[in-house]
Amino acid sequence: MSLVSEFKEFAIKGNVVDMAVGLVIGAAFGKIVSSLVANVIMPPLGLVIGRVSFNKLAAQIGTGPGGKPLMLEYGLFIQAIVDFVLIALAIFFVVKVINRLKRAPVPPPAVPPPPTKSEELLGEIRDLLAKR
Repeated sequence: MSLVSEFKEFAIKGNVVDMAVGLVIGAAFGKIVSSLVANVIMPPLGLVIGRVSFNKLAAQIGTGPGGKPLMLEYGLFIQAIVDFVLIALAIFFVVKVINRLKRAPVPPPAVPPPPTKSEELLGEIRDLLAKR
């Protein structure tokens, strides 16, 4: 089998295509959730905690060779953690809703049909034979 035909067989497999679609949708969903966190959730949260912007939290740890201050920007790290937690929660809830929609409803237990006339007669014969 030639290298080209092997690659073609690999690339056309359903799993590879499904994975590629998942990555594209996941990237788009990540942008949506990142925008939700940055533009909708964080501004009110900043108001609640006293107008603190995590992105601007930093500590000077020295000066660089050119006299520029060297900053330890721990606020960006805190912001990344908050973003991760909120994105993970959003994805969790989306997956939970999708799983709930995918779950097939449990059908009610089937009621057995009433016995036919011949089954009733056979039952009566069985009962009469058991009495002997």
